[in-house]
Amino acid sequence: MTNSKQKAETFHALHIRGTPVVLFNIWDAGSAKAVVAAGARALATGSWSVAKANGYTDGEKTPFELAIGNIRRIAQAVDVPVSIDIESGYGTTPDAVAKSIEQTIEAGAIGCNLEDSFPENGQLRGIDEQAERIRRARKAADASGIRYFINARTDVFFQKDSQQNEAALAEVLERARAYAEAGADGLFVPGLSDETLIARLTAAASLPVNIMVGDKTPSLPRLAQLGVARVSHGPGPFLRAMKALEEAAREAMRT
Repeated sequence: MTNSKQKAETFHALHIRGTPVVLFNIWDAGSAKAVVAAGARALATGSWSVAKANGYTDGEKTPFELAIGNIRRIAQAVDVPVSIDIESGYGTTPDAVAKSIEQTIEAGAIGCNLEDSFPENGQLRGIDEQAERIRRARKAADASGIRYFINARTDVFFQKDSQQNEAALAEVLERARAYAEAGADGLFVPGLSDETLIARLTAAASLPVNIMVGDKTPSLPRLAQLGVARVSHGPGPFLRAMKALEEAAREAMRT
């Protein structure tokens, strides 16, 4: 537990506005070791990648027991802090989410991503409902004695009718305030790529902002200039690894 406490403190310290920690998302102990060998100071799983690597689809289709066993093996394989993506918390109630958090801590995780959409359809939960889920997660984490990092993910920019505009940013900021008050440590806004909106978000949000790399995302140096504190890669690393594996296999089978 002492080791986990130290790792949790280290993970918090890595979140610096303008000097973002880069999380090249992993999916198992092998990928974890490879990314650490490349110089990573912290790790985070990506639920999409973990699901695909084990024959499932994303959206909490991966059995939670498998996800917990996976994060335990990862935490035991490396010496850096490890955060787990638990999607919407694997629980229909705030108490169930709290129990999920407890299990991730027992497995060695020092933080998590907790999103505000329903796993079955991707629609947004009400702000008050999600804030209560975060509040219960915070209480469970604090009871462990670990400074567990709750990265509150909002899927505003993943909605079918979403646009990169001021109205969407206003909703993100409203959610950010509520999630911060409920005990979140970070704000994860996947899908946001507009530089002006990112700058406005980092200036207005009280929480360190996490941006996910995509086709239209600004470069890492530019994200740093915009005040981002954390940059994650989502399913990108897994997709690249599988493409390289397929190409290597195809080359090996050529006659």
